[in-house]
Formats: sequence, structure tokens, C-alpha cells
Amino acid sequence: MGVNKGGRFFLSFSVLLALVMASVPAVSTAAGPLTGKKIGVAVVGTDHHWDLMAYQGVQKSIKAQGGTVIAVSGDRDGAKMISNLENLITQKPYAIVSILGDAAALKPVFKKIKDKGILLFTIDQPSEYATNNVTSDNYALGSTLARTIAEDMLGKGKIVVFNGFTSVRVCNIRYNMLVEVLKDYPGISILTPELQDVVPNTVEDAKRKMTDILNKYPKSDGIKAVWACWDIPMTGAAQAVDEAKRTEVKVYGIDGDPTAIDMISNPKSSFWTTMAQTPTLIGELSGKNIGEYASKKVIPNTSYLPPLLVNKSNVKASKVKLGLK
Repeated sequence: MGVNKGGRFFLSFSVLLALVMASVPAVSTAAGPLTGKKIGVAVVGTDHHWDLMAYQGVQKSIKAQGGTVIAVSGDRDGAKMISNLENLITQKPYAIVSILGDAAALKPVFKKIKDKGILLFTIDQPSEYATNNVTSDNYALGSTLARTIAEDMLGKGKIVVFNGFTSVRVCNIRYNMLVEVLKDYPGISILTPELQDVVPNTVEDAKRKMTDILNKYPKSDGIKAVWACWDIPMTGAAQAVDEAKRTEVKVYGIDGDPTAIDMISNPKSSFWTTMAQTPTLIGELSGKNIGEYASKKVIPNTSYLPPLLVNKSNVKASKVKLGLK
């Protein structure tokens, strides 16, 4: 049986990038620590770039270590995500990897996984039932972006916030960091009521809602920034800002989605900054941790990967670091 002890794992972006890439074995038919073991991999959906890359990354790592993957997608349906996990339990895998999802809704099925003696590994989903969770350092990510926004605003003005996913733990952390940092900037306020980003039709919905806000609040009302816990709705918000020619408004997101990076590359776009993550490496590290646990090595409760701040001044170099053309 493997050993798991509490701990935190954090290195600089460039150092960790090199270590993870070096430690994940190339795809091979040779025997590895997961040879003969079935591993279930369940993701909330694959329509979002981040989710898809993490999903593919963990499968690649498991297969490279000799494991057999049973992969399923919830297609953005919470009930289907739970059903997929229930079905994986019946197949008696060595471990199950769960990628994202509603924390409260998934808690009962996570408990069932552990009670059945199946190892649970999670990605971007802290859980008391997980052997290991791999995630970006969302506290650092959220606070860094919040400070960046506040300083770009010169400490004054209003922020439009899309806050539709408070039940998703990583979004909750990022939002809480925004609120906490803004306590040091009394001249900045969040426009109320906050907007709700939705799935599906995320981009179109965000564009419509942002257009309505811009029509309601003229330039003199002091809106200077737009925030969401992920990039996808911000691509729609940026389109609305650009079409309205509201050059005083800057848009900020999180994830490093390729479309967002492309918009940041455009000097005329209002999409100003994103905190980029490395979802492929996050997935690969989760697979690596399963292999190490199977090899009776000590692994931490949580493995943290650092984010990369991408803005208009460093976007070209950041694309290279992120492996984007």
C-alpha cells in the first residue's frame, strides 16, 4: 500500500515545468508502476480548453506507466458526471481521477469511492477523500491578478465581476482573493449586482450582459475593469468592450485559454491580462502521482503548480513558455 503524508509542493514556473516534463515518461509499452491496473478518469466536460488538456494529460501519463485508462466526460452535466463516477466504481479500478465539478454535489460519490477501497485522485478539486489533488496555487493566482487589476486602475474606479460559479472551489478561492485584496484599495468597488456567467453559450451570454452594462453605465461612471474566474466569459466581455470602443475598460481572466492569449496579443483588444495555467502538466503530474503512490513513494496531499501572468508586454515570451504558437 502506498504512503501519503500531508504537505505542499511548489516551485517556480520554469523549474517546475522542467521537472514535470522530465519526470513524465514517454509513451512506452514497457512495464511501469501502473502495469495491470485500471484507472478511471472522469472530467466535467471537454469543451473548455483547460479541461480537455488536463484530461488528455493525465491519460497520457497513466498509459506511459503501463496503466489502462477508462475515460469518461460529463459533458457539462452535473448529474452525468456523478453517474460516470458511479459507473467507474462498478468497474473496480485501482484509482479514479476526477477533474473539476461541483464540490458539494460530488462529495457523496467521492466518499463512496473511498469506502469501496478505490483511490481517489483529483484535479482542481480539493476533497477530504482524495489521496492527492493537483492544482494551480489559486491563492497566489487570485491575489496576484487582483493586485494587478487594482494597480492598473490606479486605485480608483469600478470592477464588473462575473461570479456565477461560487460552488466551484477554485473559483471561490479566486473571488475571495479579489475581495480580500480590494480591502487595501478603498477607492475601488465591485459593481452590484454581480453578473452570472453561464454554461453553455458562455461567450455569447457574457457579451450580451457586458453590452447591457456598458449601455447602462457611461464612461463617466468609472467602470475600468472586468473580472471572471476563468477566461471564456471574458472573451465575450472583451468583444463587447471593443465594439463599444470603451478604451478605458480593461478585461482580466484566468486560465491562459488560447483565444484569450490571442486577444491579449492584439494591441487593440481590451483583453489585458490572464493568469495562465499549465493544464497538460497538471494532468501529467496527477498521473505521475498515481504511479508514485503505486510504487509506495510518499506523495503530498496537494501538488501545486505556479501560474504565469500573461499581459500585453510579455505575451510573446509567454506563448513560448506555454507551448503556444
